[in-house]
Amino acid sequence: MRLRAAVAGLPSRTVSNADIIDLIAEHSADGFDGDLDATLRSVDYYLRYAGSRERRWLDEGERPIDLLRGAAKTALAQADMRPEEIDLLIYTGIGRGFVEPGGAYHSAAAIGLANPHCFDILDACMSWTRAVQVTESLMRTGQYRAAMIVNAEFSLRMGGQAFPHLFRLPNAQALTSIFPAYTLGEAATATILTAEDHEPWEFRFSSRPDLAPLCNVTLPGYEGFCDPNDKLAANGVGYFTSFGFEMHETGTPDAYAIFDRLDIDTEKVAALFTHASSKRYWQTLADKVGLGAAIHHVYDRTGNIVSASVPAAIASAIDLGALQRGDRAVGWVGSAGMSFAVFSFVF
Repeated sequence: MRLRAAVAGLPSRTVSNADIIDLIAEHSADGFDGDLDATLRSVDYYLRYAGSRERRWLDEGERPIDLLRGAAKTALAQADMRPEEIDLLIYTGIGRGFVEPGGAYHSAAAIGLANPHCFDILDACMSWTRAVQVTESLMRTGQYRAAMIVNAEFSLRMGGQAFPHLFRLPNAQALTSIFPAYTLGEAATATILTAEDHEPWEFRFSSRPDLAPLCNVTLPGYEGFCDPNDKLAANGVGYFTSFGFEMHETGTPDAYAIFDRLDIDTEKVAALFTHASSKRYWQTLADKVGLGAAIHHVYDRTGNIVSASVPAAIASAIDLGALQRGDRAVGWVGSAGMSFAVFSFVF
């Protein structure tokens, strides 16, 4: 399987760390229990410590489907392919407008694909990596020749799941479950993969379901679908709740363990792509495994763009010439679930 194209579509509104501080100050001014100014300084410190600088959000008049469609059209052009050549379309990730049918069907119609097989894969920030693995497995059967994987991670627009609820802090302790929301950005991506005689991909996965309560977006009635846990819906039903500090600390041994299972010569790796949850965190991990110079960050420019993190980083590296044909690349992801993955491919 060959990666033929990867394109990211970013919305036009740039939101700085200072903008985030202002939003918290605006929505928390009434009813905050404690020293709000001190809490705002803590948020600013944590953002800068993680390597956050800015993120992109939808501006007025912008729509997720338009950015997804634009990314898909550009990807087709880069791959020198026609829409009718795509026989598999997978919509992946958390951001979505539909529970039924899958977002893949509406995306395929918007892109103008002729008659692809469509379905969705939902696995938190691991979604794109899972979709690539599934695509590679399906192509091995000979059923598909060309696949497009798309996502539209847009949850912070006005009226979305985080406005204004997650910027209305009740107290400083709430940062434990809310802070990761302040790092989120928005993006759409389109990736094209084709079944070709090429260097095989290598995937390694592991899961820690005991850590599932650490990061969730719940639905009404979620209580009937899980065992009780006081971390679930800590920010309210339907709202992003993430104990990010605990996830990074607890998940680090698993992240290293999954990387050790990859049979790779780090000296031959041209680029490393990771989940954009923290620039500092992933740089530290990359340095320890000998890939510090190869990591390609987008976090400081895009924020945490969830399942779009890895394909957006690949797209950026291609645009900048940091990833060229014949280069060996590695992906490394930790996700809610929790799940961990590392994979390798030749571009």
